[in-house]
Amino acid sequence: MSELLRPDLCIIGGGSAGLTVAAAAAQFGVPVVLIERGPMGGDCLNSGCVPSKSLLAAGKRAQAMRDAGLFGIEPVEPKIDYAALHDRIHGVITAIAPNDSVERFTALGVRVIQDEARFIDKRTVQAGDIKIKARRFIIATGSSPAVPDIPGLSTTPYLTNESIFELTEKVSHLIVLGAGPVGLELAQAYRRLGAHVTVLDRARPLSQMDEEAARVVQRSLEDERIVIHSEASVAKVESAGSGVKVHFEKGGEAMDIEGSHLLVATGRKPNIESLDLKKAKIRTTDQGIKVNKRLKTRNGRVYAIGDVTGPPQFTHMASHHAELVLRNAVFRLRPSLDLTKVPRTLYTDPEVAEIGLTEEQARKHSGMRILRWPYADNDRAQAEGETEGFIKVFTDRNGYILGCVIAGAEAGELIAFWALAIARNSKVGDVAGLIFPYPTLSELAKRAAITYYRPLLRKPYLQRIAAWLRKLG
Repeated sequence: MSELLRPDLCIIGGGSAGLTVAAAAAQFGVPVVLIERGPMGGDCLNSGCVPSKSLLAAGKRAQAMRDAGLFGIEPVEPKIDYAALHDRIHGVITAIAPNDSVERFTALGVRVIQDEARFIDKRTVQAGDIKIKARRFIIATGSSPAVPDIPGLSTTPYLTNESIFELTEKVSHLIVLGAGPVGLELAQAYRRLGAHVTVLDRARPLSQMDEEAARVVQRSLEDERIVIHSEASVAKVESAGSGVKVHFEKGGEAMDIEGSHLLVATGRKPNIESLDLKKAKIRTTDQGIKVNKRLKTRNGRVYAIGDVTGPPQFTHMASHHAELVLRNAVFRLRPSLDLTKVPRTLYTDPEVAEIGLTEEQARKHSGMRILRWPYADNDRAQAEGETEGFIKVFTDRNGYILGCVIAGAEAGELIAFWALAIARNSKVGDVAGLIFPYPTLSELAKRAAITYYRPLLRKPYLQRIAAWLRKLG
Protein backbone atom coordinates (compact mmCIF):
# COMPACT_ATOMS: atom_id res chain seq x y z
CA MET A 1 0.00 0.00 0.00
CA SER A 2 1.32 3.43 -0.98
CA GLU A 3 2.21 5.91 1.78
CA LEU A 4 1.93 9.70 1.46
CA LEU A 5 4.24 12.01 3.46
CA ARG A 6 3.87 15.78 3.80
CA PRO A 7 7.08 17.10 5.45
CA ASP A 8 8.37 20.64 5.37
CA LEU A 9 11.60 19.48 3.68
CA CYS A 10 12.35 16.56 1.40
CA ILE A 11 16.07 16.13 0.78
CA ILE A 12 17.19 13.88 -2.06
CA GLY A 13 20.74 12.69 -1.44
CA GLY A 14 22.55 11.62 1.73
CA GLY A 15 25.98 13.09 0.99
CA SER A 16 27.67 15.94 2.82
CA ALA A 17 25.31 18.63 1.47
CA GLY A 18 22.06 16.78 2.13
CA LEU A 19 23.12 15.54 5.55
CA THR A 20 24.15 19.03 6.66
CA VAL A 21 20.70 20.42 5.84
CA ALA A 22 18.88 17.43 7.31
CA ALA A 23 20.71 17.53 10.64
CA ALA A 24 20.36 21.28 11.12
CA ALA A 25 16.70 21.43 10.03
CA ALA A 26 15.71 18.49 12.23
CA GLN A 27 17.35 20.07 15.27
CA PHE A 28 15.27 23.19 14.65
CA GLY A 29 12.16 21.01 14.78
CA VAL A 30 11.51 21.00 11.04
CA PRO A 31 9.86 17.78 9.70
CA VAL A 32 12.40 16.28 7.28
CA VAL A 33 12.40 13.34 4.87
CA LEU A 34 15.77 12.22 3.53
CA ILE A 35 16.01 9.91 0.51
CA GLU A 36 19.26 8.11 -0.33
CA ARG A 37 19.59 5.24 -2.80
CA GLY A 38 23.18 4.30 -1.88
CA PRO A 39 25.47 4.36 1.16
CA MET A 40 24.94 7.22 3.59
CA GLY A 41 27.72 9.78 3.51
CA GLY A 42 27.89 9.95 -0.26
CA ASP A 43 31.02 10.22 -2.36
CA CYS A 44 33.08 12.18 0.17
CA LEU A 45 32.95 9.52 2.85
CA ASN A 46 32.91 6.38 0.75
CA SER A 47 34.99 7.09 -2.36
CA GLY A 48 36.22 10.67 -2.23
CA CYS A 49 37.83 12.91 0.35
CA VAL A 50 38.10 10.46 3.24
CA PRO A 51 39.70 7.47 1.47
CA SER A 52 41.86 9.66 -0.78
CA LYS A 53 43.31 11.61 2.14
CA SER A 54 43.89 8.36 4.01
CA LEU A 55 45.81 7.06 0.99
CA LEU A 56 47.78 10.32 0.72
CA ALA A 57 48.68 10.07 4.41
CA ALA A 58 50.09 6.58 3.85
CA GLY A 59 52.08 7.78 0.87
CA LYS A 60 53.47 10.73 2.81
CA ARG A 61 54.76 8.46 5.56
CA ALA A 62 56.36 6.15 3.01
CA GLN A 63 58.09 9.11 1.37
CA ALA A 64 59.31 10.39 4.74
CA MET A 65 61.20 7.11 5.17
CA ARG A 66 62.96 7.66 1.84
CA ASP A 67 63.76 11.31 2.66
CA ALA A 68 65.02 10.67 6.19
CA GLY A 69 68.64 11.30 5.16
CA LEU A 70 67.97 15.04 5.21
CA PHE A 71 67.63 14.79 8.99
CA GLY A 72 70.63 12.56 9.63
CA ILE A 73 68.53 9.40 9.73
CA GLU A 74 69.41 6.47 7.50
CA PRO A 75 66.81 6.35 4.71
CA VAL A 76 65.06 3.08 3.93
CA GLU A 77 62.76 1.87 1.17
CA PRO A 78 59.43 1.11 2.87
CA LYS A 79 57.74 -2.25 2.49
CA ILE A 80 54.07 -1.77 1.70
CA ASP A 81 51.42 -4.22 2.93
CA TYR A 82 48.70 -3.41 0.42
CA ALA A 83 46.03 -5.49 2.12
CA ALA A 84 46.74 -3.71 5.42
CA LEU A 85 46.64 -0.35 3.60
CA HIS A 86 43.21 -1.24 2.22
CA ASP A 87 42.03 -2.15 5.71
CA ARG A 88 43.40 1.11 7.11
CA ILE A 89 41.52 3.18 4.51
CA HIS A 90 38.26 1.36 5.16
CA GLY A 91 38.86 1.53 8.90
CA VAL A 92 38.90 5.32 8.65
CA ILE A 93 35.65 5.25 6.69
CA THR A 94 34.11 2.96 9.31
CA ALA A 95 35.21 5.28 12.12
CA ILE A 96 33.51 8.27 10.51
CA ALA A 97 30.42 6.45 9.18
CA PRO A 98 28.34 6.62 12.40
CA ASN A 99 28.15 10.41 12.03
CA ASP A 100 26.38 9.89 8.69
CA SER A 101 24.37 6.79 9.54
CA VAL A 102 20.67 6.10 9.16
CA GLU A 103 20.51 5.43 12.90
CA ARG A 104 21.89 8.84 13.82
CA PHE A 105 19.54 10.73 11.52
CA THR A 106 16.56 8.68 12.57
CA ALA A 107 17.40 9.56 16.18
CA LEU A 108 17.42 13.23 15.17
CA GLY A 109 13.86 12.83 13.92
CA VAL A 110 14.59 12.53 10.21
CA ARG A 111 12.54 10.02 8.20
CA VAL A 112 15.19 8.21 6.12
CA ILE A 113 14.06 6.36 3.00
CA GLN A 114 16.66 4.14 1.35
CA ASP A 115 15.43 4.04 -2.21
CA GLU A 116 15.71 5.87 -5.53
CA ALA A 117 13.80 9.15 -5.86
CA ARG A 118 12.11 10.61 -8.91
CA PHE A 119 9.74 13.49 -9.50
CA ILE A 120 6.27 12.65 -10.73
CA ASP A 121 5.15 16.29 -10.92
CA LYS A 122 6.27 19.76 -9.72
CA ARG A 123 5.21 19.08 -6.13
CA THR A 124 5.66 15.34 -5.66
CA VAL A 125 8.53 12.87 -5.40
CA GLN A 126 8.16 9.09 -5.50
CA ALA A 127 10.59 6.78 -3.63
CA GLY A 128 9.57 3.14 -3.86
CA ASP A 129 6.00 2.87 -2.60
CA ILE A 130 6.19 6.24 -0.82
CA LYS A 131 5.06 9.59 -2.21
CA ILE A 132 6.35 12.82 -0.71
CA LYS A 133 4.57 16.18 -1.09
CA ALA A 134 6.89 18.60 0.67
CA ARG A 135 6.79 22.35 1.15
CA ARG A 136 10.35 22.51 -0.21
CA PHE A 137 12.58 19.97 -1.97
CA ILE A 138 16.39 19.99 -1.92
CA ILE A 139 18.30 18.00 -4.54
CA ALA A 140 21.73 16.98 -3.26
CA THR A 141 22.49 13.90 -5.32
CA GLY A 142 26.15 14.72 -5.94
CA SER A 143 28.26 13.61 -8.88
CA SER A 144 29.97 10.56 -10.34
CA PRO A 145 33.11 10.01 -12.42
CA ALA A 146 32.69 11.21 -15.98
CA VAL A 147 34.01 8.46 -18.23
CA PRO A 148 35.08 9.77 -21.66
CA ASP A 149 34.08 8.10 -24.91
CA ILE A 150 37.47 6.60 -25.78
CA PRO A 151 37.62 3.70 -28.24
CA GLY A 152 38.27 0.46 -26.39
CA LEU A 153 37.60 1.81 -22.92
CA SER A 154 34.27 0.02 -22.50
CA THR A 155 35.99 -3.35 -22.99
CA THR A 156 39.16 -2.57 -21.01
CA PRO A 157 39.38 -2.85 -17.20
CA TYR A 158 39.75 0.58 -15.62
CA LEU A 159 39.48 2.24 -12.23
CA THR A 160 37.76 5.40 -11.02
CA ASN A 161 37.71 6.98 -7.58
CA GLU A 162 34.72 4.72 -6.87
CA SER A 163 36.74 1.52 -7.33
CA ILE A 164 40.43 2.30 -6.76
CA PHE A 165 40.15 2.15 -2.97
CA GLU A 166 39.08 -1.49 -3.19
CA LEU A 167 42.52 -2.58 -4.43
CA THR A 168 44.42 -4.94 -2.16
CA GLU A 169 47.32 -5.78 -4.47
CA LYS A 170 50.40 -3.85 -5.54
CA VAL A 171 50.00 -1.45 -8.44
CA SER A 172 53.18 -1.75 -10.49
CA HIS A 173 52.44 0.91 -13.14
CA LEU A 174 49.42 3.22 -12.85
CA ILE A 175 48.35 5.14 -15.95
CA VAL A 176 46.16 8.13 -15.05
CA LEU A 177 43.88 9.87 -17.53
CA GLY A 178 43.39 13.41 -16.23
CA ALA A 179 45.77 15.86 -14.54
CA GLY A 180 43.21 17.53 -12.30
CA PRO A 181 43.12 17.35 -8.48
CA VAL A 182 41.81 13.77 -8.30
CA GLY A 183 44.23 12.46 -10.90
CA LEU A 184 47.34 14.11 -9.47
CA GLU A 185 46.56 13.37 -5.82
CA LEU A 186 46.13 9.66 -6.54
CA ALA A 187 49.10 9.68 -8.92
CA GLN A 188 51.40 10.99 -6.18
CA ALA A 189 49.98 8.65 -3.55
CA TYR A 190 50.57 5.56 -5.67
CA ARG A 191 54.02 6.72 -6.75
CA ARG A 192 55.00 7.03 -3.09
CA LEU A 193 53.54 3.59 -2.45
CA GLY A 194 55.90 2.05 -4.97
CA ALA A 195 54.18 2.28 -8.35
CA HIS A 196 55.50 3.74 -11.57
CA VAL A 197 53.02 6.44 -12.62
CA THR A 198 52.25 8.09 -15.96
CA VAL A 199 49.69 10.90 -16.28
CA LEU A 200 48.04 11.96 -19.54
CA ASP A 201 45.98 15.12 -20.01
CA ARG A 202 44.64 17.07 -22.99
CA ALA A 203 45.55 20.40 -21.36
CA ARG A 204 48.18 21.54 -18.87
CA PRO A 205 48.12 20.01 -15.38
CA LEU A 206 45.78 21.75 -12.95
CA SER A 207 44.58 24.10 -15.67
CA GLN A 208 41.87 25.54 -13.39
CA MET A 209 44.34 26.60 -10.67
CA ASP A 210 46.87 29.41 -10.41
CA GLU A 211 49.44 28.74 -13.13
CA GLU A 212 52.47 29.55 -10.99
CA ALA A 213 51.24 27.32 -8.18
CA ALA A 214 50.50 24.53 -10.66
CA ARG A 215 54.11 24.69 -11.86
CA VAL A 216 55.36 24.20 -8.29
CA VAL A 217 53.26 21.04 -7.98
CA GLN A 218 54.25 19.73 -11.39
CA ARG A 219 57.96 20.19 -10.65
CA SER A 220 57.60 18.30 -7.38
CA LEU A 221 55.72 15.44 -9.03
CA GLU A 222 58.30 15.18 -11.79
CA ASP A 223 61.07 15.22 -9.16
CA GLU A 224 59.40 12.10 -7.76
CA ARG A 225 59.64 10.58 -11.25
CA ILE A 226 55.98 10.84 -12.14
CA VAL A 227 55.82 11.10 -15.94
CA ILE A 228 53.34 13.77 -17.06
CA HIS A 229 52.27 14.11 -20.69
CA SER A 230 50.34 17.35 -21.13
CA GLU A 231 48.50 18.27 -24.35
CA ALA A 232 48.18 14.57 -25.09
CA SER A 233 45.12 13.20 -26.86
CA VAL A 234 44.18 9.59 -26.11
CA ALA A 235 43.28 7.69 -29.29
CA LYS A 236 42.31 4.32 -27.81
CA VAL A 237 42.92 1.91 -24.95
CA GLU A 238 43.12 -1.86 -24.93
CA SER A 239 43.96 -4.81 -22.71
CA ALA A 240 47.58 -5.95 -22.88
CA GLY A 241 48.15 -9.27 -21.15
CA SER A 242 47.19 -8.73 -17.52
CA GLY A 243 47.46 -4.95 -17.91
CA VAL A 244 46.41 -2.12 -20.21
CA LYS A 245 47.83 -0.25 -23.18
CA VAL A 246 47.05 3.38 -23.98
CA HIS A 247 47.59 4.87 -27.44
CA PHE A 248 47.88 8.65 -27.57
CA GLU A 249 49.10 11.51 -29.71
CA LYS A 250 51.36 14.32 -28.54
CA GLY A 251 52.86 17.04 -30.68
CA GLY A 252 51.71 15.27 -33.82
CA GLU A 253 53.51 12.06 -32.83
CA ALA A 254 51.70 8.76 -32.17
CA MET A 255 52.82 7.14 -28.90
CA ASP A 256 51.73 4.31 -26.62
CA ILE A 257 52.39 3.13 -23.09
CA GLU A 258 51.62 -0.03 -21.13
CA GLY A 259 50.72 -0.27 -17.47
CA SER A 260 49.24 -2.62 -14.92
CA HIS A 261 46.25 -0.42 -14.01
CA LEU A 262 44.32 2.43 -15.63
CA LEU A 263 42.69 5.21 -13.60
CA VAL A 264 40.12 7.44 -15.30
CA ALA A 265 40.05 10.84 -13.58
CA THR A 266 38.72 13.08 -16.33
CA GLY A 267 36.11 14.99 -14.36
CA ARG A 268 32.69 14.56 -12.80
CA LYS A 269 29.11 14.42 -14.02
CA PRO A 270 25.97 15.31 -12.02
CA ASN A 271 23.79 12.49 -10.72
CA ILE A 272 20.49 13.57 -12.28
CA GLU A 273 19.59 10.86 -14.79
CA SER A 274 17.00 9.04 -12.65
CA LEU A 275 15.29 12.10 -11.14
CA ASP A 276 12.83 12.85 -14.00
CA LEU A 277 13.56 16.55 -13.62
CA LYS A 278 11.49 17.50 -16.66
CA LYS A 279 8.35 16.48 -14.77
CA ALA A 280 9.31 18.98 -12.07
CA LYS A 281 9.99 21.73 -14.68
CA ILE A 282 13.64 21.96 -13.59
CA ARG A 283 16.24 23.14 -16.08
CA THR A 284 19.62 21.49 -16.49
CA THR A 285 22.88 22.10 -18.38
CA ASP A 286 25.78 19.81 -19.23
CA GLN A 287 27.29 20.73 -15.87
CA GLY A 288 24.23 20.05 -13.75
CA ILE A 289 21.04 21.61 -12.43
CA LYS A 290 20.63 25.29 -13.24
CA VAL A 291 20.14 27.44 -10.12
CA ASN A 292 20.15 31.13 -9.24
CA LYS A 293 22.38 32.83 -6.65
CA ARG A 294 20.14 31.52 -3.88
CA LEU A 295 20.47 27.97 -5.29
CA LYS A 296 16.82 27.83 -6.30
CA THR A 297 15.77 26.06 -9.51
CA ARG A 298 13.19 27.25 -12.03
CA ASN A 299 10.67 25.36 -9.89
CA GLY A 300 10.31 27.67 -6.89
CA ARG A 301 9.75 24.75 -4.52
CA VAL A 302 13.04 23.07 -5.40
CA TYR A 303 16.64 23.92 -4.50
CA ALA A 304 19.78 22.15 -5.71
CA ILE A 305 23.07 22.07 -3.79
CA GLY A 306 26.52 20.54 -3.93
CA ASP A 307 28.16 18.79 -6.89
CA VAL A 308 24.85 18.37 -8.70
CA THR A 309 24.99 22.10 -9.60
CA GLY A 310 28.40 21.78 -11.29
CA PRO A 311 31.87 23.12 -10.45
CA PRO A 312 33.55 24.01 -8.21
CA GLN A 313 32.92 20.58 -6.68
CA PHE A 314 34.32 20.62 -3.15
CA THR A 315 32.87 19.11 0.00
CA HIS A 316 33.23 22.42 1.80
CA MET A 317 31.36 24.08 -1.08
CA ALA A 318 28.56 21.57 -0.63
CA SER A 319 28.43 22.34 3.09
CA HIS A 320 28.32 26.07 2.33
CA HIS A 321 25.46 25.47 -0.12
CA ALA A 322 23.66 23.63 2.65
CA GLU A 323 24.00 26.56 5.03
CA LEU A 324 22.64 29.00 2.44
CA VAL A 325 19.67 26.81 1.56
CA LEU A 326 18.87 26.26 5.23
CA ARG A 327 18.56 30.03 5.68
CA ASN A 328 16.50 30.34 2.50
CA ALA A 329 14.18 27.35 2.79
CA VAL A 330 13.67 27.29 6.57
CA PHE A 331 14.08 30.87 7.77
CA ARG A 332 13.02 32.74 4.59
CA LEU A 333 16.24 34.75 4.55
CA ARG A 334 17.82 35.65 1.22
CA PRO A 335 21.59 35.08 1.37
CA SER A 336 23.26 34.41 -1.98
CA LEU A 337 26.33 32.48 -3.03
CA ASP A 338 29.65 34.36 -3.19
CA LEU A 339 32.29 32.16 -4.83
CA THR A 340 35.13 34.53 -3.86
CA LYS A 341 34.76 33.34 -0.26
CA VAL A 342 35.10 29.64 -1.10
CA PRO A 343 38.62 28.14 -0.76
CA ARG A 344 39.97 26.08 -3.66
CA THR A 345 42.34 23.37 -2.50
CA LEU A 346 44.65 20.65 -3.81
CA TYR A 347 46.15 18.07 -1.43
CA THR A 348 49.24 16.95 -3.27
CA ASP A 349 52.60 17.50 -1.57
CA PRO A 350 53.18 20.42 -1.78
CA GLU A 351 49.59 21.55 -1.42
CA VAL A 352 47.88 24.45 -3.20
CA ALA A 353 45.13 26.60 -1.71
CA GLU A 354 43.42 29.69 -3.12
CA ILE A 355 40.79 32.11 -1.87
CA GLY A 356 39.17 35.20 -3.32
CA LEU A 357 39.96 36.60 -6.75
CA THR A 358 42.45 34.90 -9.04
CA GLU A 359 45.50 36.86 -10.16
CA GLU A 360 43.88 37.50 -13.54
CA GLN A 361 40.71 38.79 -11.91
CA ALA A 362 42.62 40.90 -9.39
CA ARG A 363 44.65 42.61 -12.13
CA LYS A 364 41.47 44.28 -13.34
CA HIS A 365 41.49 46.40 -10.16
CA SER A 366 43.26 49.74 -10.45
CA GLY A 367 46.42 49.90 -8.36
CA MET A 368 46.41 46.14 -7.73
CA ARG A 369 49.47 44.89 -5.83
CA ILE A 370 50.98 41.41 -5.51
CA LEU A 371 52.64 40.71 -2.16
CA ARG A 372 54.91 37.65 -2.01
CA TRP A 373 57.00 35.63 0.40
CA PRO A 374 58.84 32.36 -0.30
CA TYR A 375 58.69 29.30 1.95
CA ALA A 376 62.50 29.18 1.78
CA ASP A 377 62.63 32.39 3.86
CA ASN A 378 60.49 30.94 6.63
CA ASP A 379 62.40 29.48 9.58
CA ARG A 380 59.92 26.69 10.31
CA ALA A 381 59.92 25.62 6.66
CA GLN A 382 63.71 25.37 6.82
CA ALA A 383 63.55 23.31 10.01
CA GLU A 384 60.99 20.93 8.52
CA GLY A 385 62.74 20.69 5.16
CA GLU A 386 59.60 22.05 3.46
CA THR A 387 61.11 24.98 1.57
CA GLU A 388 59.35 24.54 -1.76
CA GLY A 389 56.59 27.07 -2.45
CA PHE A 390 55.35 30.59 -1.86
CA ILE A 391 52.48 32.76 -0.72
CA LYS A 392 51.17 35.63 -2.80
CA VAL A 393 48.45 38.04 -1.79
CA PHE A 394 46.50 40.39 -4.07
CA THR A 395 45.39 43.80 -2.77
CA ASP A 396 43.73 46.83 -4.30
CA ARG A 397 45.24 50.32 -4.22
CA ASN A 398 43.84 50.93 -0.73
CA GLY A 399 45.25 47.73 0.76
CA TYR A 400 42.03 45.69 0.82
CA ILE A 401 42.70 41.97 0.34
CA LEU A 402 41.34 40.65 -2.95
CA GLY A 403 42.74 37.14 -2.97
CA CYS A 404 45.50 34.80 -1.88
CA VAL A 405 47.36 31.82 -3.33
CA ILE A 406 49.53 29.50 -1.23
CA ALA A 407 51.62 26.73 -2.78
CA GLY A 408 53.54 24.73 -0.21
CA ALA A 409 53.33 22.63 2.93
CA GLU A 410 50.05 22.89 4.89
CA ALA A 411 48.56 25.33 2.36
CA GLY A 412 45.08 23.93 2.98
CA GLU A 413 45.39 24.79 6.68
CA LEU A 414 47.01 28.21 6.12
CA ILE A 415 44.32 29.41 3.71
CA ALA A 416 41.71 29.45 6.49
CA PHE A 417 43.27 32.63 7.90
CA TRP A 418 42.89 34.38 4.54
CA ALA A 419 39.32 33.11 4.17
CA LEU A 420 38.50 34.97 7.38
CA ALA A 421 40.36 38.09 6.23
CA ILE A 422 38.42 38.23 2.98
CA ALA A 423 35.10 37.43 4.68
CA ARG A 424 35.70 40.35 7.07
CA ASN A 425 36.83 42.69 4.25
CA SER A 426 40.16 43.19 5.99
CA LYS A 427 43.05 45.34 4.84
CA VAL A 428 46.59 44.07 4.57
CA GLY A 429 47.58 46.37 7.43
CA ASP A 430 45.35 44.34 9.74
CA VAL A 431 47.49 41.29 8.95
CA ALA A 432 50.81 43.09 9.16
CA GLY A 433 49.98 44.26 12.68
CA LEU A 434 49.20 40.79 14.06
CA ILE A 435 51.59 38.79 16.25
CA PHE A 436 52.14 35.25 14.95
CA PRO A 437 53.84 32.50 16.99
CA TYR A 438 57.45 31.77 16.07
CA PRO A 439 58.56 29.60 14.42
CA THR A 440 55.47 28.66 12.39
CA LEU A 441 54.43 28.55 8.77
CA SER A 442 51.68 31.02 9.70
CA GLU A 443 54.37 33.74 9.73
CA LEU A 444 54.26 33.60 5.94
CA ALA A 445 51.08 35.68 6.17
CA LYS A 446 52.73 38.46 8.16
CA ARG A 447 55.87 38.50 6.02
CA ALA A 448 53.86 38.81 2.83
CA ALA A 449 51.68 41.55 4.35
CA ILE A 450 54.66 43.62 5.48
CA THR A 451 55.96 43.81 1.91
CA TYR A 452 53.00 46.11 1.19
CA TYR A 453 54.93 48.85 2.98
CA ARG A 454 58.27 48.42 1.19
CA PRO A 455 57.66 51.31 -1.24
CA LEU A 456 57.36 53.65 1.77
CA LEU A 457 60.98 52.92 2.68
CA ARG A 458 62.03 54.74 -0.47
CA LYS A 459 59.97 57.86 0.21
CA PRO A 460 62.40 60.80 0.73
CA TYR A 461 60.04 62.64 3.09
CA LEU A 462 59.87 59.65 5.43
CA GLN A 463 63.65 59.38 5.43
CA ARG A 464 63.87 63.10 6.32
CA ILE A 465 61.38 62.64 9.18
CA ALA A 466 63.40 59.72 10.54
CA ALA A 467 66.60 61.78 10.35
CA TRP A 468 64.95 64.72 12.12
CA LEU A 469 63.67 62.46 14.90
CA ARG A 470 67.17 61.02 15.40
CA LYS A 471 68.51 64.53 15.94
CA LEU A 472 65.97 65.05 18.68
CA GLY A 473 67.57 62.18 20.54
